[in-house]
Amino acid sequence: MAYLFHQDQLPKLVSAVPGRERTFFVDQELANTDDMLAGIMRYRQGAASPLHLHENCEHFYFILDGTGEVETPRGRREVRPGTLVFIPALAPHRLRAVKSPLFYFEFQAPNRFKTQILDGTPDDLKWNRVEGGVWWQS
Repeated sequence: MAYLFHQDQLPKLVSAVPGRERTFFVDQELANTDDMLAGIMRYRQGAASPLHLHENCEHFYFILDGTGEVETPRGRREVRPGTLVFIPALAPHRLRAVKSPLFYFEFQAPNRFKTQILDGTPDDLKWNRVEGGVWWQS
């Protein structure tokens, strides 16, 4: 049996720090699995994630629309549609929507990770559900 979801039917999460929103397609709530976390992200132009890392988690971004940059200890690299970014566990990284809004697919595995903020605030991990709930990234 297959389950079909449209993004408009799923909870949208809006960052407490303005400019970022996400919709998960695969997570514990929707798919009853913690083997992976997957969904779409939208950044307004100028928005950025904090510099952070994930313990016990491989992280992928696939850029669908817009131009931005990914920052790692090796510097900054431009990302644009068709770019796949792989972030190994424990690797510091930040994503920015530099020249335009940014729309991308995000995949993290496993979904049993802890995020450590290296440059930012605890609010960078706070996401408000559109229907009023609050979800904290672990």
